[in-house]
Amino acid sequence: MATISTFYPYNPVSPASSLSSLRNCHLLSKSARARGAHKFMVLAVHSNLQILKTNRKSRFGKVLSPYDSDAHDEALDDEDDAISDDWLSDEEFAEPADIDFNDEKFKSKKIKVKGRQHEKGWDARSFESPKMLKSEKVVSFEPNVSVKVGRNLKENRYPRLSEEINLDKKWIPLLDYLSTFEMEESHFIQMYERHMSSLQINVCSAQERLEYLMSVGVKRRDVRRIILRQPQILEYTVENNLKAHVAFLMGLGIPNSRIGQIIAASPSLFSYSVENSLKPTVRYLVEEVGIKEKDLSKVIQLSPQILVQRIDISWNIRCMFLSKELGAPRDSVVKMVTKHPQFLHYSIDDGLLPRINFLRSIGMRNSDILKVLTSLTQVLSLSLEENLKPKYLYLVNELQNDVQSLTKYPMYLSLSLDQRIRPRHRFLVSLKKAPKGPFPLGSLVPTDECFCQQWAGTSLDKYLAFRQRLLLKKFAEKYEKKNKKSRSTYMSTRRAASC
Repeated sequence: MATISTFYPYNPVSPASSLSSLRNCHLLSKSARARGAHKFMVLAVHSNLQILKTNRKSRFGKVLSPYDSDAHDEALDDEDDAISDDWLSDEEFAEPADIDFNDEKFKSKKIKVKGRQHEKGWDARSFESPKMLKSEKVVSFEPNVSVKVGRNLKENRYPRLSEEINLDKKWIPLLDYLSTFEMEESHFIQMYERHMSSLQINVCSAQERLEYLMSVGVKRRDVRRIILRQPQILEYTVENNLKAHVAFLMGLGIPNSRIGQIIAASPSLFSYSVENSLKPTVRYLVEEVGIKEKDLSKVIQLSPQILVQRIDISWNIRCMFLSKELGAPRDSVVKMVTKHPQFLHYSIDDGLLPRINFLRSIGMRNSDILKVLTSLTQVLSLSLEENLKPKYLYLVNELQNDVQSLTKYPMYLSLSLDQRIRPRHRFLVSLKKAPKGPFPLGSLVPTDECFCQQWAGTSLDKYLAFRQRLLLKKFAEKYEKKNKKSRSTYMSTRRAASC
């Protein structure tokens, strides 16, 4: 198999500044100058950067640098968008050297943008917040009055934010707009600590960018989470960044109805270059991993984070591990990635190995484990204590099946014990239609309607009513058990205190 030499450049998209220069400065009146007040007011968004209070600490107790850190932002992006994995690096993934990016299928598609197409400049009069009082909308050019109005404006509406940071009153329109997405002062503090310049964006530009994202499918309720995870997104222009990335996703065959969900799941993809990062990742998935082109859309929809992961290291380490541990051929691992690409994010020591060892402990051979994982890779994501172990015990003790039945019906492990397995078993037992000996796992697979017709021979309403009663009974038992435990703990504490 041919090898491709790789190197790892960091190529995030540099956010374009919303304004190229400062607006005109409005000088004080002649009478003011005569009094010696040689001051001026800058009515623009991008004035000099506000510096953190020198003696201020973050809410985590750390002394903050007075300047924004790109390296810190990159580290936060990695922590936010990928599941913790000891095998993954914080660096960007490899860029294959021998790749032609001129393929027709990767050409950007034109996308119509709903709403405004150009950025508006703004000054103190260009945006009136819905929260702003009439008295606050009037800005005086008399020094004392201006300072008083600005101080009251900040302290009245954002008291905590004013106390935490040097809040510039020119940020107020943007804060008011973001508040319409249910963002609070604590969220603005997070934005400030993570990427201070995101609060200095022209409110009209921010509105244009968020409206574009919502026009391609991002839900309004997801906007707050996107901004908190990737505040830089307010700086990315529609024409030079957002459109190009959305066109890239559509070029991979992602349905329009799913674009918004992918953006919400992995907003950091906008910080990676389409040409130098995202396309090479897709090429690696196809040419090196072996994902079929027709399956690319499905894989990315299941795990959008795969686009911003160092996929070469993640793939090679897990492929080698499964080959050594289970004797898995490459084709089997490719099937696992296609069905459940999230497993590339799972830690080997804390995720894959404990679940494989559990399956071994219940008597499964390596060949059986491989068959189960190839058929149902989601097993690697299930909790041992809350999921796999209780299902196995119910399989053996209640359903009277042996472990080998799991190789024939691996789907059993993915079914809900409380919502599917136990209710159907108990329902057939109550109707005296459960066969003697091993319970047929095939009765657990079909839908509720088919189960009632083929196995129970009764109405769906009767089964649903039975299941509801069973769930309520189970809930009451758990509640009583929890109360007993609480009472026992309380009595033990009182006895210890009395002694």
